[in-house]
Amino acid sequence: MITIQLKPKKEESLLRFHPWVFSGAIQKIEGQPAEGDLVEVIDNKRNFLAIGHYQIGSIAVRVVTFEKVPISLDFWKKKIQLAYAMRLSLGLVDEKLNNTFRLVHGECDSLPGLIVDVYAETAVMQAHSVGMHETREILAKAIVENVPQVKNVFYKSETTLPFNAPITPEDGYLIGKETTKLSAIENGLEFHVDWLRGQKTGFFVDQRENRSLLERYAKGKSVLNMFCYTGGFSVYALRGEAKLVHSVDSSAKAIQLTDKNVELNYPNDIRHKSYDEDAFKYLNNLHNIEQKYDLIILDPPAFAKHRDALRNALKGYKRLNAKAFEQIKPGGIVFTFSCSQVVSKEQFRLAVFSAAAESKRNVRILHQLSQPADHPINIYHPEGEYLKGLVLWVE
Repeated sequence: MITIQLKPKKEESLLRFHPWVFSGAIQKIEGQPAEGDLVEVIDNKRNFLAIGHYQIGSIAVRVVTFEKVPISLDFWKKKIQLAYAMRLSLGLVDEKLNNTFRLVHGECDSLPGLIVDVYAETAVMQAHSVGMHETREILAKAIVENVPQVKNVFYKSETTLPFNAPITPEDGYLIGKETTKLSAIENGLEFHVDWLRGQKTGFFVDQRENRSLLERYAKGKSVLNMFCYTGGFSVYALRGEAKLVHSVDSSAKAIQLTDKNVELNYPNDIRHKSYDEDAFKYLNNLHNIEQKYDLIILDPPAFAKHRDALRNALKGYKRLNAKAFEQIKPGGIVFTFSCSQVVSKEQFRLAVFSAAAESKRNVRILHQLSQPADHPINIYHPEGEYLKGLVLWVE
């Protein structure tokens, strides 16, 4: 195995079990690793530190183990077994009530660069590193052999792998075949999941608990779900006995998917309407109190995917929340989120605070929200905390 030796004192983060080695920490590479190769990391005195996948870029190694063990099929099987056992112990696996969950959450499950979501009998695998791409067949086998409900593994990584990597990934089934049942159950509600053409793996599993919380607040309220995508919050609001629910998204495909999910659970329900429109344009067109809402959900796509975009992202969050505060009825509730990993909880909260001050409304924080337990945060890898949310009372 090729060896990567670190500069003096650059081993400290690995001794604290942080799973990344940055290129600037490397003193020398013994050999010529290709991107995706397994490499052994040693300190300046040649003591073993870790084994991981080599990659080109600022993050040079993603650690898969801090133990000197063989990287075999059994190694990967054990990783999957541990990930599944945790989800099982959390009560997230229930054929009738909840057959949808995240099985693998990257570094948080000691499988850096890998995401796996389970939808009924299909697992959707997404690689974000060449190392995990090269291991996909072994991982697919490990998933099918260790997660009882999974019969199919769909690989969806054409858009997530490094663009300059010397590979040509293709989306498709690694195990099993295309199923006609592209749907899954979450907390007793059914959702059509388009993992073939949809965003991410097809559904935002990370908002499950936050959708449940929204359901508790929805009774008798007029609800606006901005950036609705699959309509998850809309369907929960309908079950929560909302007076009306309006779903808004600039994507016509998202609106079609939302309508399909509403119809799956509440056919011909006149309480729901959807609008294919830009979020800011829609909010600007609310001119009088009769048009305004009791409850607004703001769950936009990531405004910043890298640090260079952070400043503009914070301005975007401020502008969006200020517009919601301006348009919500007195005594209304706002569920507002950021899924931008580079935006910290403190920065997001400050953006929302600035929006509240600009709107001159009295705003109280009712809940501070995060990602659910099947999207765990590795205590040694705080970068894994990406989803931030606030539930706000607006006087």
